[in-house]
Parts: sequence; C-alpha cells; structure tokens
Amino acid sequence: MLRQVVVVGASAAGLTTVEALRRGGFEGKVTLVGAEPHLPYDRPPLSKQVLAGDWAPERARLRGEDHLDGLDVELVLGNAATGLDLAQRRVELADGGKLGYDGLVIATGVTARSLPGAQELAGVHVLRTLDDALALRAELLAGPRVVVVGAGLIGCEVAATARKLGAEVTIVEPLAAPMERVLGTRIGGMITQVHADHGVPVRTGVGVASLAGSLGRVTAVLLDDGTKLPADVVVLGIGATPAVGWLQGSGLAAGTAGVECDATCQAAPGVYAAGDVASWLHLGLGEQVRLEHRTNATEQALAVAKNLLAGTGSAEPYQPLPYFWTDQYDLKIQGFGMPGAQDEVEVVEGDLESRKFVALYRRAGRVTGAVGWNSARAMRPYRQQVLDGMRPA
Repeated sequence: MLRQVVVVGASAAGLTTVEALRRGGFEGKVTLVGAEPHLPYDRPPLSKQVLAGDWAPERARLRGEDHLDGLDVELVLGNAATGLDLAQRRVELADGGKLGYDGLVIATGVTARSLPGAQELAGVHVLRTLDDALALRAELLAGPRVVVVGAGLIGCEVAATARKLGAEVTIVEPLAAPMERVLGTRIGGMITQVHADHGVPVRTGVGVASLAGSLGRVTAVLLDDGTKLPADVVVLGIGATPAVGWLQGSGLAAGTAGVECDATCQAAPGVYAAGDVASWLHLGLGEQVRLEHRTNATEQALAVAKNLLAGTGSAEPYQPLPYFWTDQYDLKIQGFGMPGAQDEVEVVEGDLESRKFVALYRRAGRVTGAVGWNSARAMRPYRQQVLDGMRPA
C-alpha cells in the first residue's frame, strides 16, 4: 500500500511529480528532497534571462510558497541524498537523517562536467544551478574576455548572453560544428555564422589541451593546435553526467547512462526515475533513451506519478515525442524527435539563405526528427511525420 512517497530532486521533474501525485488523489505523506537550499526553480532561464539580469532570481521559481504549502509536502532542502537502502526502503541524507518510503522517485538530474585542474582556478565556471548563474553573471558585468568551451546548447546560449552583456567572447568546439550531434554539420554550421554576426568567433574542430592560470586565477585556454586564447573567464559547457553517485552500492542499475528503468520508468519495485537522470526503454524508438530536455522533465514526471499510483500491474509505457529548443540572440531553434548528425537532411519549408526554414531528418528512410529555424508555426504540421517515424516498422 502506498502511504509515503519520497521524491529526491527538487527541480522541474521532482516538483511536477509531487503535484501530479496530489492531483491524482494521493493523500499520504510526500517528502521532496533537494540538494540546493532554494525553492524549486526552472533551469532554462539560467543561461538566458537570469544570466542577462532580465529576471530577478526569484522569477525563475517554478511555484510560489503559497502553492507549495497547498501541496502539503515536506520540503527537505539543502540536504542532499547520500545513499539508498532498497531492502529497508530508506533514503539516507547528508545530515545523517533517514527517510522511509513506500514509493520513491529519483529526479536528481545531472552534474555539469569539468576539466582537470578547473576547480583550482578562479574564473572557471559551469552553469547548472542558480548559484552558478549568479556567480557567472557577477563576473560578466566587468566586460571580461570570455572563452566558452563547448558549443552545445548551454555553451551557445551562455555565449550569446555574455555577448549581450558586453563581454568579448570566443567559443571553442572540438566537433566540426555547434550542436553537431543533433543538427548535423550543415545546419549546425549555420550557428557559427549567427555568432560571428554578433562578433563571437567559433573555433571548431579543435579541443582544449589545458587551462593556464596565475595566482590562482585563470588567464588563458590552451588549445590542442597550440593556440593560446587569453581569458579572464572560462565557461565549461562540455556536457553533464547523471547525478547517481548517491546510488552506488544500492543495487540499482545506475551509472554514466543514468538510472536504468523499464518502459514504465520503473527501476525497481516501487522505485521510479524521471527527468535528466532517467534512462528508460522507449518502445516507440525501440531503444534505451535518456533526455536532457525541459519538456521531458514535466512529461515524464506526470507519467511516473500516474504509474506509481496505478501500481506495477497497471503501469503504462512512457513513449513521448521528444521536443527541444534553444534561444540565441534573435534565433529560436525548435526540434521534434531524435535527429542525429548522420541523418539525411531535407529542407521542406523556407530556405537556408533566409534563415527561416523547417528541415526533416531521415535515417534508413524513416523520419527521425524535424527542426525549425525561426519557424515555430511552419514546423507544426511535421510533428505527425516524426511521430509516424517512431512507430515500429
């Protein structure tokens, strides 16, 4: 019988799970555990509105205090989970406390990757948390020379925001084009030109050999082609790893690929995972999937709450249509599905020259994704084609 639920991870997936449990009629005890001291907040604004100063930090909160009070949820914030005892159904906390559960939802997200020696140098930043964003913003206000390492979604957005604040910015990317793994070289390469138009050079096809510093502060980024880029601030946007360290030794299958779940997002009896940390069997795609997409955090949390309340015998497979977006300067890219660098790309609406188009991605004759470049309305009709491509042949 489900009487007490513990949700570990107090961001979008975790809070949505709590809300969905209450809407689903669950009247038992709910505890929401967060490693950070802040009330649950949204992460996409961190690299844009919060970093730029357009939003006060409080505006990024997902819900107000009155709403949280109405959920009748016990908030355990600033106290990270450090262990899990599956046999005893107990979550262990950093302060030595223990939380028993009948149902557990793991929504701990991911941890930003760093580089060797980066922690010893002031001026080197990652962007994952609200505190990360505020610390980086404080340095950007001085108009520094900034090197952004990594031209993925976060790196590109941070570079655009830093440039907006007046910083001198350079992007370094070891692949042939920004966001190449998702968009491919041709369309990803267009992002290089967008940044160049705003005075931000993008160095592609070259990696970072090391960071140089003086008196404990970063002074330059040394590239593996011998180039030395002077830098007052370095931002590492080199990806993230699932936050599963606290699960080691628990018996759950949890590693660099995330918390391994079945098609219903269940990792063990009564234990589910949602959001960036969850790796589950997507029956439509026929493979294990982990998505670091904001929309997935909400959709998966809704599915997990429903399955937790339904019980194992009535749980339903989670088969979403992946959706992602990014905003850089006046550019908005949106995508459905799982496009990849090796896919065939066809522009089906607009054209590349006007920088307003929709492209379809295909693999082995099947549509894998649709990407809209400043074309939100035009890409809507292609959603169904991507859905059809996800259905088993």
